[in-house]
Amino acid sequence: MKKISRVFSFALLLSLIAGSAEACYTAREREAEQGLRIHSELMVISLTCNKVPGDEDLYNKYEHFTRKNEELLSGYETTLLNYYDAEGVKSPEKKLHTLRTDMANNISTIAISMSTRTFCGRYASHLDQALGMDHEKLRRWAQHVSPSQPVSERMCSRD
Repeated sequence: MKKISRVFSFALLLSLIAGSAEACYTAREREAEQGLRIHSELMVISLTCNKVPGDEDLYNKYEHFTRKNEELLSGYETTLLNYYDAEGVKSPEKKLHTLRTDMANNISTIAISMSTRTFCGRYASHLDQALGMDHEKLRRWAQHVSPSQPVSERMCSRD
């Protein structure tokens, strides 16, 4: 009976350890993912709307936004690469690439569901909005998680 009790206790301990090791994001990691989502969405908006009369300069604005925020965006990528590495992901770079592709596909799906004019009328101004932000304001935007676009990991309880 003692042996069964010890086995049960050991199994319970293992399940508690495994349960506490579930992947979760800190606030910094959540911000990083949302910041990269914003960047990916701006790319799709610029590419989709660049041929619409009046919006021809959108890709240049996207490139300017990227250069202006290169350090912040690079930091976001590093944060997620470090997270994936700590989680034991075999290829963190591939995981990040897949995440960014999924983000771009999500906004592309929205664009496809509308006419180009309607999509661009609704979303093209996001480039000017983003371009007008300093790093702190952009970070605050990235810290906001929309229920329609949740992050890929739950929040850690320690945050």
